[in-house]
Amino acid sequence: MFGLIGWIIFGLIVGIVAKFLMPGRDPGGFIVTILLGIAGAVIAGYLGRAAGWYGPEDSAGFLMSTLGAILLLVVYRVLRGRRAS
Repeated sequence: MFGLIGWIIFGLIVGIVAKFLMPGRDPGGFIVTILLGIAGAVIAGYLGRAAGWYGPEDSAGFLMSTLGAILLLVVYRVLRGRRAS
């Protein structure tokens, strides 16, 4: 259980970092951006470990989680942009 809570807290931090790396207005605002960051961190972290790319203590987890959060933010912006048009 603490592992999931740890990933959520880690994802919160990664979501904030991803937001600063991708400035601009997001259709859902800051809270949705943070939630997407949490989801991106959890998904990318899980996939990276499952693929054996890194272990729990490797710093690649932070990089992979940040990339996952940015990827989800890009997808969200594209999908919300098309929908608003």
